[in-house]
Amino acid sequence: MSASVENNPLVALSDALAEAVAKAGASTVTVDARRRMPASGIAYAQDLVLTADHVVERDDDIQILLPDQGTLKASLAGRDPGSDLALLRLNSAALIPFEPAAQPARIGQLALALGRPSLEGIQASLGVVSAIGGPVHTGRGGLLENYLRSDTVPFPGFSGGPLIDTEGRLLGLNTSGLAQGVAITIPTSLAWQVAEALSSHGHVRRGYLGIRSQPVEIPAAQRKALGREQEIGLLLVGIEPDSPAERGGLLVGDILVGLAGEAINDPDQLLRRMAVSAVGQPAQVELLRAGQPVTVTVTIGERK
Repeated sequence: MSASVENNPLVALSDALAEAVAKAGASTVTVDARRRMPASGIAYAQDLVLTADHVVERDDDIQILLPDQGTLKASLAGRDPGSDLALLRLNSAALIPFEPAAQPARIGQLALALGRPSLEGIQASLGVVSAIGGPVHTGRGGLLENYLRSDTVPFPGFSGGPLIDTEGRLLGLNTSGLAQGVAITIPTSLAWQVAEALSSHGHVRRGYLGIRSQPVEIPAAQRKALGREQEIGLLLVGIEPDSPAERGGLLVGDILVGLAGEAINDPDQLLRRMAVSAVGQPAQVELLRAGQPVTVTVTIGERK
């Protein structure tokens, strides 16, 4: 090889990208669980595949095509339509689990979207991380705390496949099932959190209080009584019968200002906080009642 080729940075970049695809491709599988063309999945553990929920149209007769062209049967370990994630369990430990990226994705960094939708092998698309957003309500009744967008091309069958960095490590799972067909990426930290819940419970256990609320401004005198500069709270306008809120003593007219030590000033923030609250465990709820701070203990329920 000539010296000019050896020192060509484009050749070095090209080789690095090809190596990244080869490394990540060893942890990317084909998921055959719907009537039309198969989709992709990523190795969460040696016997667990994480994929997009919308590509799993049947609970049985699921086939997983491995990178070495072998085929294994899989069963549904759990699904979470709100985040469009499903976890499949293989009948043997045959996978190489993905290595998560060392750092969260950054806007502008190079990224590759991978898919393995057919017997033809791994496919790849190059781009950059173009946006980081969230929280956002999904079209499937869920709330994504954050998400990624990239300008990679989401070829058919790429849903459930990985977005990787230039070292072949996982940035997140790609899906077109959440944003009206537009491809987004669920970051690894969030995808892994859901996968752990699906592995343990078969579904995601999200906290539930049983209230209806609306944001209101906290008057200066009540902020002073609260002891912190919090301008917005949630006015409780409805309490569901026999709900955790009713059993805990919350009242219509209370202003909810905190949960489990975190100030709350937005309904979506409350939903996010509830998503990580321990279902069945007591939590301290901070209120303003008749202008005075009150703390009550509520046992968090599970949202069905």
